[in-house]
Amino acid sequence: MCFTYRGTDFTDHSFLPKLNVTAASFTYEEREPDLEKKGLVFNMQRFSVNDGPGVRTIVFLNGCPLRCKWCCNPESQELKPVVMFKAQNCVGCGNCTVVCPTGASDLSVPGKIDHSKCINCFKCVDVCYHQALEVSGKWMTVEEVLKELYQDRTVYRRSGGGITISGGEALMQHEFLEELLRGCRSVGWTTAIETTGLASTQVLDKIIPLLDTVMMDIKHIDPAVHKAWTGVSNEKILENALYISKIAKKLIIRVPTIPGFNADEDTIRGIAHFCTYLDQTNFGGIHLLPYHDFGTNKYDMLGKPYEMAGTNRPEDEYMQKLKSIVEAEGVRCQIGG
Repeated sequence: MCFTYRGTDFTDHSFLPKLNVTAASFTYEEREPDLEKKGLVFNMQRFSVNDGPGVRTIVFLNGCPLRCKWCCNPESQELKPVVMFKAQNCVGCGNCTVVCPTGASDLSVPGKIDHSKCINCFKCVDVCYHQALEVSGKWMTVEEVLKELYQDRTVYRRSGGGITISGGEALMQHEFLEELLRGCRSVGWTTAIETTGLASTQVLDKIIPLLDTVMMDIKHIDPAVHKAWTGVSNEKILENALYISKIAKKLIIRVPTIPGFNADEDTIRGIAHFCTYLDQTNFGGIHLLPYHDFGTNKYDMLGKPYEMAGTNRPEDEYMQKLKSIVEAEGVRCQIGG
């Protein structure tokens, strides 16, 4: 197998092994879900039509090993609840600073919370009578999540939809994720995941067979560039993409198209060419996702700078050009998810 990107030969790199794995070799134990298993959930979004087939509910789980500069859910990165600050509601009463036992609540710092000192006691939230402080992230049992999802069971059935798990990176909570997916399957709901695919093979073997659709990000081909923009290299991610393509019922590759990072012809061509090495049996092609800045207000609420400030969404005409580059590699492509 030969693979090059911008003149660099990646053939011998460990993240492009020759895999001889077939989906038929994988089985998993059919059993009842552990309804008492707890996981950290920071949002549930109903009536989504862009994250898998039909009308779906997206369950967002906390925790992510990446630190993408454009992340639209920065509150999800840590595997713990976080306090977020709504400046428009604050009257400067100082109640939060009085009750904080560690000095984390400080009206003089951006976001009013020093997250390095916060111990998640949430006393500040309890005394914020103007609701300027709120907690993102809630520990829930599988049963509690399923009860909320059950409200829209008729919508799933009529639209051919179901449940999509997102994040953060849901694979970081793989024990909770497994039980939640088993719970969804037990009532007949289809399941999908939005993932970076960064996990051990053992985790993938447990989770992937429980999913009807895997929507996996490939953000770049070059390991050094990937690490500079996301905080981690991509060797394991690309290796796992090859592996998942062998065992998933359906795999879609998503490419968040970010100006200055990967929204150029060479990089998109490289990603598309890499995808020709995936097992094509259940490969659903590439979705190019144009950059957006919808999550920028969350950075203010966390007292963090947004490094992508001033970045513009790629023009529709340019996205069409990138789409044609993907298709020239023989890979199906659509713009948006």
